[in-house]
Amino acid sequence: MSTEVNIAKQAIHDMLESKIKTAEAKLDILKAHAENAKANVEIKAITELMTKKPVIRLKLQELKNSGGDRWEQAKADLEVRIAEFEKSLKGIESKVKAS
Repeated sequence: MSTEVNIAKQAIHDMLESKIKTAEAKLDILKAHAENAKANVEIKAITELMTKKPVIRLKLQELKNSGGDRWEQAKADLEVRIAEFEKSLKGIESKVKAS
């Protein structure tokens, strides 16, 4: 594998990891807000999202360790999971802000 390909893959990995970290930070903030407001619905939704964090981290590790066609599939899978996670976060965020 060429150096350019490795650099490009690392850049994509780093970008996806950054998205995950940002989403995790938002989740932590939302959890704190929900706990302060004792909003049971939000707490339940946040707890459900918290269980998805380790899976996303595992998928990120799989991406880092894969190559070739497997890398493309791992990347696509991770991007879908991150998008779903972010969408769920936005939904919870909207509910918390409306409270």
